[in-house]
Amino acid sequence: MHMSTAEIRDAFLAYYQQQQHQVVASSSLIPGNDATLLFTNAGMVPFKDVFIGTDKRAYNRATSSQRCVRAGGKHNDLENVGYTARHHTFFEMLGNFSFGDYFKREAIKFAWHFLTEELKLPKEKLWVTVFEEDREAEEIWLNEIGVNPDCLSRIGAKDNFWSMGDTGPCGPCTEIFFDHGEGVAGGPPGTPEEDGDRYIEIWNLVFMQFNRQADGTMEDLPKPSVDTGMGLERIAAIMQGVHSNYEIDIFQGLIKAAAKIIGTNDLDNKSLRVIADHIRSCSFLIADGVMPSNEGRGYVLRRIIRRAVRHGNSLGAKGLFFYQLLDELIVQMGQAYPELEKNKGIITKLLKAEEEQFARTLDRGLMILDEALEKQQGKVIDGELVFKLYDTYGFPADLTADIARERDLEIDQAGFESAMAAQRQRAQKASNFAVDYNEQLKLEGETQFLGYEEQTNDALVTALVVDGEEVSELVQDQRAIVVLDQSAFYAESGGQVGDTGTITTSNGVFKVEDTTKIGSVFGHVGVVISGTVSINDKANAEINHKRRNDIALNHSVTHILHAVLRRELGEHVTQKGSLVEADKLRFDFSHFEGVTADQLMEVERMVNDYIRQNAAVETQLMDLEQAKSAGAMALFGEKYDNDVRVVSMGPLSVELCGGTHVTNTGDIGLFKIVSEAGIAAGVRRIEAVTGSYAIEHMQMLENQLSTTASVLKTDSSNLIEKSQQLVEKNRQLDKLVNELKAQLASQQGANLLDNVIEINGIKVLIAQLDGVDSKTLRGSVDELKNKLGSGIVMAAVVDGAKISLIAGVTKDLTGKVKAGELVNVVATQVGGKGGGRPDMAMAGGSDVAALPQAMASVEQWLADKL
Repeated sequence: MHMSTAEIRDAFLAYYQQQQHQVVASSSLIPGNDATLLFTNAGMVPFKDVFIGTDKRAYNRATSSQRCVRAGGKHNDLENVGYTARHHTFFEMLGNFSFGDYFKREAIKFAWHFLTEELKLPKEKLWVTVFEEDREAEEIWLNEIGVNPDCLSRIGAKDNFWSMGDTGPCGPCTEIFFDHGEGVAGGPPGTPEEDGDRYIEIWNLVFMQFNRQADGTMEDLPKPSVDTGMGLERIAAIMQGVHSNYEIDIFQGLIKAAAKIIGTNDLDNKSLRVIADHIRSCSFLIADGVMPSNEGRGYVLRRIIRRAVRHGNSLGAKGLFFYQLLDELIVQMGQAYPELEKNKGIITKLLKAEEEQFARTLDRGLMILDEALEKQQGKVIDGELVFKLYDTYGFPADLTADIARERDLEIDQAGFESAMAAQRQRAQKASNFAVDYNEQLKLEGETQFLGYEEQTNDALVTALVVDGEEVSELVQDQRAIVVLDQSAFYAESGGQVGDTGTITTSNGVFKVEDTTKIGSVFGHVGVVISGTVSINDKANAEINHKRRNDIALNHSVTHILHAVLRRELGEHVTQKGSLVEADKLRFDFSHFEGVTADQLMEVERMVNDYIRQNAAVETQLMDLEQAKSAGAMALFGEKYDNDVRVVSMGPLSVELCGGTHVTNTGDIGLFKIVSEAGIAAGVRRIEAVTGSYAIEHMQMLENQLSTTASVLKTDSSNLIEKSQQLVEKNRQLDKLVNELKAQLASQQGANLLDNVIEINGIKVLIAQLDGVDSKTLRGSVDELKNKLGSGIVMAAVVDGAKISLIAGVTKDLTGKVKAGELVNVVATQVGGKGGGRPDMAMAGGSDVAALPQAMASVEQWLADKL
């Protein structure tokens, strides 16, 4: 039964929905719950915290078609893409998951029923593997499903036992393979011939059954779970009667579109497969917020783009082509993933810009590589050359390896990595960082936060820490951390700084200078300013009210600013970081180009318009899925608890946030942008002020304007016109001064000709030019050379503590004396060094006292040369 890729995806999700599974939309390619992962690389990644018990969902059965990327870090298929039938940088993983609900029996029956009844695959074409010690799964397959014992293999732990790490959840796997028939080489799994293409794995069912202890012992999990994965592209190849994933409908559409754009008829060319694969990963990565850069995820994206462009060029592509494939990708996948159409503008712009940038360096890099390959001896390209191409010309090592493979060569990967390590070592600065409180301390208990409603509260002192050690009492002037059972103080989080204030007990007063989180407790950091503070003291905690209110203004306006930037610049804008203090705010956001002055003014105007609307700021607690359904914006890559706090500011802004805010947007008063700049590839930063600080900033600007107008003897309304007049007048005066200096130099030159000497029959002028601008020095020496006709000039100019030197040699004499050598005769004696062409060279120096003797030495040096 032939089915399109889209039909298979829909059928899979519909089938599991009928089996009471929650259909979960594909998560971002940027994992929000695992800092160790570069990209989401498997269907289970979004559910990892559910499996290990640190997250709970409203459902215990789920199914998804998860987009995945394997193109960097440990899980990297990039170099194999295009050269094999089933490797991709981007792929979709169909999966069904049980979180402590059903286990082996149901998972196996679901899978078999879907393949044989829904997809109607012949049972005799399917081969099953089980973990060699998993008799339970084997009996289910043989006795309940009725699989032919001759079509079942028992496999060892290397392939059929899954673990999350050295300790923790683990368990056996069972896999389902499809037999492509006797016409294809290869044997069943578990046999010496298994590496052939006859038997292809299509589905892996993982049974999370045990918890492995540090000593290696296995304990049964109280709630065993199921994680399955089936590659959509692989099952599509089977359902469409083809042997390679690149022959399925999605890839054929992309390959034909690429061939048409590039202008080639060779549809079987591996380069077309690379391009078709790479447009998928690049487009989805950008749609998920990744921007090309020189590090991390952005660097992987840049590598993939450049690899695709290079393969297009090898096919004879004329001009930019890669970005044009987005239209066909939207045709093929836009219905399942509407974010492609939604982000079409930003994807197109970034792909086009990257292709243009790479085109500027590609030709030079290829020329250098070709020159090196012409001299190549042996089969291995030197690692230092691979590094030079990467470091100087932006050639990733895998791109060089790709070119090498086409020429039956390989790269010295170890040598390249050694050169990379040496560069990192050179770039590394020795820094000593203070150990974070969270790394120093392990404090029991939990601090209840009261600060959303209260700014002062009664509490109990539960812990005191001095220099990383818990103590029972603090004395006057002692610096420490005080922990309370409950507190109105906000602990630094989400970019909002910690509160300051005082903690007062019956015996002492503690000044709080910062508040930070230490595990589940709040650490009030500061100093005892009077008396003593002891464990179990009853205390009154009171925050600095004005500072907290000023912080709230800045925090609330970051939400408004975020929403306005998305409206003005595009929905690709996402928050990349923030700092919310009392006197200012800093907001970092993703954007691929500079923000224009007009755009910045419009952003500022829109933010202030919304402030004046005085929308109510409302907060609600709800579970994460409800919040997302309500349209709440989550920060990119952040991990959230199942219960979240949703902050709404009218219809403009709805975000997940745990910070403190104003009651109404009108409380913010005034918003003023102070600066905007790029801080990293694809990341911009706005710094701004609000409330009274914004008024102070405006008054400061007004004062500067008034003072400037006074200095220029005009009023503020005519300041621009007056400034333009002065700039023009200054330009004319500069021109006049340069003309006078040139005249002076010319006159000096005419007079200096009287000082020409002859050395072995050659005219030589050694002179110091007074009052000559160093910028006109070259012209003065050219003029002197012309007047000599044939000769040598060595001239110096002193400007304060700076010496400018120039040597000129007429072209007929450069065979005897080089200007660069001559100028350095003087330069090396006055603390400088220079160079240039054989007929003209310049240098500098700083030892003015040594200049006369240095100039005097020129005559003897020339006598020896001539």
